[in-house]
Amino acid sequence: MMLRALAKRLNSTVTRAEGNSLVHAGRSLSTAAPSSLSKSSPLSQHGGVHGTRTTQKTWRNKPLFRREGDVRFRTGTEAAEMLINEVKRRDSHEKDFVQVFENALQTLAPVFERIPKYAFVAKEFLEPERIFQFRVSWLDDSGSYRMNRGFRVQYSSALGPFEGGLHFHKDVNAGMVKSMAFARVFTNALTGCEMGAAVGGADFNPMNKSEAEIQRFCQAYMTELSKYIGPDQDLPGVGTGVGAREIGYLYGQYKRMSIHHAQKGKGLLWGGVYPFPQATASGVVHWAARVLEGKGDSLEGKRCLITGSGKMALHVAEKLVEMGAVPLTLSDTSGHVYEPDGIDAAKLKTIMKIKSERGARIGRYIIASTTAKYNEPENVFSVPADLVFPCATHNEIDGVTATMLADMGVQGVFEGSHMPCTNQAISIFKKRGILHGGHVATLAADSIFNGLELSKSSPSMHDLDGRIKEAVDSIYLEAKATAKEFNVRGDMHAGAIMAGFLRVADTIICHGAV
Repeated sequence: MMLRALAKRLNSTVTRAEGNSLVHAGRSLSTAAPSSLSKSSPLSQHGGVHGTRTTQKTWRNKPLFRREGDVRFRTGTEAAEMLINEVKRRDSHEKDFVQVFENALQTLAPVFERIPKYAFVAKEFLEPERIFQFRVSWLDDSGSYRMNRGFRVQYSSALGPFEGGLHFHKDVNAGMVKSMAFARVFTNALTGCEMGAAVGGADFNPMNKSEAEIQRFCQAYMTELSKYIGPDQDLPGVGTGVGAREIGYLYGQYKRMSIHHAQKGKGLLWGGVYPFPQATASGVVHWAARVLEGKGDSLEGKRCLITGSGKMALHVAEKLVEMGAVPLTLSDTSGHVYEPDGIDAAKLKTIMKIKSERGARIGRYIIASTTAKYNEPENVFSVPADLVFPCATHNEIDGVTATMLADMGVQGVFEGSHMPCTNQAISIFKKRGILHGGHVATLAADSIFNGLELSKSSPSMHDLDGRIKEAVDSIYLEAKATAKEFNVRGDMHAGAIMAGFLRVADTIICHGAV
């Protein structure tokens, strides 16, 4: 009897040691992460990515939906399709949300195949935690009452307080904001900055408004938004149409309505002073450089096609010039300019000065340049290039354009805005071997920057850029390892979505049904 007891104890010790070795092996995947991101890889959670046969069978036998009878799935693809169909049934009118949800769930099918319980976690993403829609009433310069719709979608607080940008644009609607908030869940999870995800905005166009009108609108918008945000609750940030000026007005009104000024604004709208507007663009370019480095290549000398001419597009061009690449184009709703020999620092400075004027169109640049072409060729995507950085609007690259880019020999497409490529375009990139940097990974620097502010740090732009690069390297390694683990080796878009999902999903499991 004593010998049996001793043998049992030894077997138990060996089992625990083997389990610990699995956890340590998982953590080794993220050893390159900086101190701010020192979190074990989600592949190590809950017994490793493979789980156990017993738990897999238990979860697979549970009904994913109980409407019109118990509905079960046999494969990960079936689970993904069931979840996608449920979103289409509930929210078919929200085209943007359906598109981004469908892309993410199709990507996660191998995860559901390997570990069925994650399909039940994904079901929680059918609905955000909270959606706020409110009226924003304000006075224009003529004294007339104006009214806009304001939004804030707080999608997930599993990892920490809600965090995400605000977008002021005439086309902003509930479905668009919801889609951006959904994607932000995975982006923020990737950074390791312990933040949830939210996005807000309004169907307000600041481009044709006076300074006084923008101030009055921001104050009216914040009067309503302040009911739902706070340092430990929700941390709004910059976005389309919301830059340093708007941040100042928004925070000024928030301070006016609370005692937050005593905290010097750290972590909430940067105290009304947005110090590094180029931070997010820096992350986009660093991601492109890291992906190329993984292929034994670099940005040096690469001819880059950029769409858009807002702050994101201009700062992407600025960072590309700094890293030795050659930006060729910039665009807006009026058309595009094309510099056959590239846009250098001096030319970019001229363009930035033009675009800093309210309502200025990119076409004015041809007056200041003897070499620039305006709307020639007619389609900006016809310009021969090595890399493409879409930084303008969503769905600007469809299947036809993606095929054209592949035929032209484009090596990579790196997204500088939310959802600029359709799902069909992404599928073509994968089939044709084009490197694709999806917005889930490329836009992570925005969250990293806000996370650094939360940590009460005050980095210089040089220090911040270095920390963003380190964080991008860490995210790249984690996405690469996750893609390899789930047999989609080399697909960094899929790896980033999977890695972000695993990190937030494991926390949701710990919280239970909330």
